[in-house]
Amino acid sequence: MKHKSLLAVAIAAALMSGCNDDKTVEVIKEVEVIKEVAPEEITSVKNVILMIGDGMGAQQVGLLEEYARRAPHSTYNSKGNQTALKRLGDAGQMGLSLNGPDGSLVVDSACSASQLATGKAAGSEMIGLDAQGYVVETILEKAKAKGKATGLVSDTRLTHATPAAFAAHQPHRSYESAIAAELIDKAVVDVMLSGGAREFIPQDASSNNAVKAELAALGAVSSVVKKSKRKDDRNLVKEAKEAKGYQLAFDKAQLNAADGDKLLGLFANSGMMDAIAYKACQEAGDCKEPSLREMTLKALDILSKDEDGFFLMIEGGQIDWAGHINDAGWMLHELLRFDEAVDAVYEWVKDRNDTLVIVTADHETGSFGLSYSRKDLPGAQSLPGDGMQGADYQPNFNFGSLDKLDRLYAQSGTFYNMMDMVSADWAFDNSTGDEWASAINHYSDFKVTPEEAAPVALREANEYWVDGHSYLSATVFPKVNDFKEFYVYADEVHANLIGRALAADQNVVWGTGTHTAAPVPVYAFGPYGVTKQFSTMQHHTEVGQKMMAALLGE
Repeated sequence: MKHKSLLAVAIAAALMSGCNDDKTVEVIKEVEVIKEVAPEEITSVKNVILMIGDGMGAQQVGLLEEYARRAPHSTYNSKGNQTALKRLGDAGQMGLSLNGPDGSLVVDSACSASQLATGKAAGSEMIGLDAQGYVVETILEKAKAKGKATGLVSDTRLTHATPAAFAAHQPHRSYESAIAAELIDKAVVDVMLSGGAREFIPQDASSNNAVKAELAALGAVSSVVKKSKRKDDRNLVKEAKEAKGYQLAFDKAQLNAADGDKLLGLFANSGMMDAIAYKACQEAGDCKEPSLREMTLKALDILSKDEDGFFLMIEGGQIDWAGHINDAGWMLHELLRFDEAVDAVYEWVKDRNDTLVIVTADHETGSFGLSYSRKDLPGAQSLPGDGMQGADYQPNFNFGSLDKLDRLYAQSGTFYNMMDMVSADWAFDNSTGDEWASAINHYSDFKVTPEEAAPVALREANEYWVDGHSYLSATVFPKVNDFKEFYVYADEVHANLIGRALAADQNVVWGTGTHTAAPVPVYAFGPYGVTKQFSTMQHHTEVGQKMMAALLGE
């Protein structure tokens, strides 16, 4: 900022003669003195937008950036090969964040989101509680109490761990029906857009014609409200509209038409469509579900009408789902879908100085990496450089050709689609290598032989069987030869074995079917006085505290 002052100074007296008169003239000149004054640093904001790429560690960001910048047929070739994430990072600050829970090394999504939401240490699999199990008011709830608008957007389920942790308080993330009831009963979230309708409809929704008619009258489509997970007769959709004043949306068209200041959008019975299916419906022009980008834009449109500001959390949740089953092709598509939403936010915020945007992950999933191998060693090449001294260029290892990025993008279905093709009801006890090879080759550009696919079919007794455990209860388990303790999700482990079958040709490695404790990236965009504090190594509890300080002065 420039501060201007005027100083009158007598410069000179000059004798001037003209004709027969001698005159003495005093010349007074005003000199403008410009003083540079440092602008007052902005340390608070009106709005906070938190974007969580679930499972998006630095390795996953690396895959996105490698594809965007160097894939021969990258979809970013017409965009200067720059991701929205890079543009936001270049214009802001970047740091890293640890995320471990209280007393443990590795975090799950519920605990991590609770730590971001509360700024307090939390325990594993808790929702909105501290490490001792006490209810802690979240940044969303505090923003609402101060008169700000609030929103949650996710491409998973509204009751899933990450969105739930910002507006609910439950002893375990699996209490999704209770989370749904809490969201509607408290009504602290003005805009809620995601999947998960099954937790909001009566238990007999699939068989009771009266309930079906009631839901249809509310605008619900049968593909969204087809089956309930509730154990009671509460119709939370109806309660949301009639008792809490929410406008409802169940598909893309209804979302586009919504114009109120409170909106509940439920666009799938469980999780929303995966990003490969989303790409296909985009190309066909027949998407019924809104995209993560479209939900983000609608939330921004509604929430920004509040003169007091807003808090909005946006989750790209299926990056994590792809990582859990070691599906690199699907994961790339999910990263691209998330980046579309980042682009929407960046374009909305880039010329403002009243909004803080944080893009981070709750944790890394899969211990993913691109790696060099001893398979398909490269042949010798002759290079023109004078440093070669007549020698051929021949690396000792296969470092991975860039076209593999395009081939990952060419994958036309997830590993789950491959499993469905082998057995629609997931009865894999008698599956064969031929069946798995056929399914893999149908969806993947990387091909396998029946012999290479045979290990995907193998099963063995589960030595970690625990009676009543929700994930480990299958007494016969897919056979994993190494790190088997870290592949925990029953029959879904067949998908991890697909990842193993494809890994060498993809130049991809995975270390686990769960999470790792790797630090995750933090991108911060907004006024420098706010964002500079994120350019460090921190913990998710500190990220939560910094967001609250900027938005709420705490």
